[in-house]
Amino acid sequence: MQCADLNSLRLRQPSPIAAGNRRGKHHNHKRPPPREPSIRSEGGLDSLHRSSKENTGGEVKAGVLALQGAFREHREVLDALGFDAIEVRTAEQLLSLDALLLPGGESTTMTHLLRTSGMHAHLIDALKDGLPTLGTCAGLILMASEVLDGREDQEPLGVADVTVRRNAYGRQRDSFEANLSVKGLLGGTFPGVFIRAPVIERVGPMVEVLAEHDGLPVLARQGSLWFSTFHPEISGDLRIHQAFLKEAEV
Repeated sequence: MQCADLNSLRLRQPSPIAAGNRRGKHHNHKRPPPREPSIRSEGGLDSLHRSSKENTGGEVKAGVLALQGAFREHREVLDALGFDAIEVRTAEQLLSLDALLLPGGESTTMTHLLRTSGMHAHLIDALKDGLPTLGTCAGLILMASEVLDGREDQEPLGVADVTVRRNAYGRQRDSFEANLSVKGLLGGTFPGVFIRAPVIERVGPMVEVLAEHDGLPVLARQGSLWFSTFHPEISGDLRIHQAFLKEAEV
């Protein structure tokens, strides 16, 4: 499942995507010229980074799984927040992290690369041991305990007690943007960008739903694990990453 084609949807120049809903009421529009959005945040980025280093006694290490997918977009968000981000490609790098981001991309390819690189079991252990982790789109699929419509050889990490269905929002041309009311997030609604997004069809008793769209969860958390069906990293809005990092005490 190709979670998203993000080659032209970068943090600095996200392309406007037609609004719609899961049932296919998406309207296709011609793309206007690229625009430079103002990056939104709450609470002060300098204070976030400064308190992070004070809490840990040194430089905070936030990493992005960089085997495949849209890891550069997450890296740009971490850079904008003042973190010296690590592109994670080995099991050894996992051991040094204070927080991890799992990007969108191709979930079956990511699973294969995790196995061939020897990272699969180490990543499961790290997440079960409480490593604060945010998974978006394919990252959510990786974290799920059950994946519907997946390949037979697709074995998720099984760390988040949710059931997800891949590609439930349609194909690439059915991508859309929706304003989301996110629990506890200051500053108004959040622009959720959905690109060939999965749907969360079931959440376990320990999962807290933070946002819904069309009556279904699109952002949730389970302890130190956060996961979304949409792409906050290309919205031009830093608040979800910022809230995740603050909640993780990073």
